[in-house]
Amino acid sequence: MKDRGGKGTERSVDERYSQWKSLVPVLYDWLANHNLVWPSLSCRWGPQLEQATYKNRQRLYLSEQTDGSVPNTLVIANCEVVKPRVAAAEHISQFNEEARSPFVKKNKTIIHPGEVNRIRELPQNSKIVATHTDSPDVLIWDVEAQPNRHPVLGATESRPDLVLTGHKDNAEFALAMSPTEPFVLSGGKDKSVILWSIQDYISTLGVEQGSAKSPGSSGANTKHAESPSIGPRGIYQGHGNTVEDVQFCPSSAQEFCSVGDDSCLILWDARTGSAPAVKVEKAHTADIHCVDWNPHDVNLILTGSADNTIHMFDRRNLTSGGVGSPTHTFEGHNAAVLCVQWSPDKSSVFGSSAEDGLLNVWDYEKIGKRQDSVGSRTSNYPPGLFFRHAGHRDKVVDFHWNASDPWTIVSVSDDGESTGGGGTLQIWRMIDLIYRPEEEVLAELDKFKSHILTCEKKSE
Repeated sequence: MKDRGGKGTERSVDERYSQWKSLVPVLYDWLANHNLVWPSLSCRWGPQLEQATYKNRQRLYLSEQTDGSVPNTLVIANCEVVKPRVAAAEHISQFNEEARSPFVKKNKTIIHPGEVNRIRELPQNSKIVATHTDSPDVLIWDVEAQPNRHPVLGATESRPDLVLTGHKDNAEFALAMSPTEPFVLSGGKDKSVILWSIQDYISTLGVEQGSAKSPGSSGANTKHAESPSIGPRGIYQGHGNTVEDVQFCPSSAQEFCSVGDDSCLILWDARTGSAPAVKVEKAHTADIHCVDWNPHDVNLILTGSADNTIHMFDRRNLTSGGVGSPTHTFEGHNAAVLCVQWSPDKSSVFGSSAEDGLLNVWDYEKIGKRQDSVGSRTSNYPPGLFFRHAGHRDKVVDFHWNASDPWTIVSVSDDGESTGGGGTLQIWRMIDLIYRPEEEVLAELDKFKSHILTCEKKSE
């Protein structure tokens, strides 16, 4: 947990934020800022609902982590995503930090049994969502079929469509769904990684929900009363401490990886048994919080750690002398890294977010390339870093690239008392001049230059 005690720290965060806000019209194509009354520990894009001339409408999954005065909830929101080069620069920077965004509207509320620590959507059918809470179970929700609930104190919890059992202790964070098959992966305090197939239930989820009793009609207090449950397809043991994150190989539901508080990265192959396929000891020098597998290049895996760094591993060459041998270490955070994710738009680009309140965007192809043409100031930046989103003022607990709208990111921070508590949700897209090929950008700017010169001549 980041120290928020010192006045100096608060001032520097405020200074950084003020500087960032003044640069919003220059750095961003679009930005929406949405104040959350209660923090959300996860944010995920759901299905795109419609495309219009200037904006697209898309589902967004959030949660409300409350103090118990009202129930914890899973929130299904509708988000208006403004298309590139539509928003006026002066408009996107004129937002009030305390206000809700007109671009984000709550569509449905599910009363969640316990707080929502993580949300993951099924890539093939993103209306199917898995959640982790402070329990050993994974909960599966068909969010379209679930009834909308009014979250008041004492309200009956919503009933999950499916409960995945098998953990022997709480499984709070590590959660993934396969892009190739309806498989779910989870890790927990029992040091286990567990795999389930929800294939048989996908087709019946809607039907079962349709016959469910209306919310509140049952007086049952039993957790997940009446919800069907299924046991594991496989249990995988090899970690020496809590498993913090898991991820499927993008090309195979039988291959996956996990990281944990034992500083290990483990690769698994369900076809060869339940023992680790490869175990990378000392993949970092501290707890590992997050992992992601490159969807464009299945040899590349990212890990983010409490040692403040991100490591990129090549699975063909994972270790050297018995310990982890990353192909590159990315150093651009000064606190624990909480989330890493490869971009769906460019194979060498990824984002990382941390307890320092920053969301960094990196391109490993930029490492080692001379950047003289851009000017010498870039030498102050860590190799590979090309964009720093400083719109959050406290730890950025989750973010998600949008697969439907290129270069668009949703990010969420859990805000401390220094910034008024609650949370901040931001949906943003950096200006395309930052990531497009340099020669293309220069050519476009050259056109502007000649246009401006023409206008000047006409006005003389």
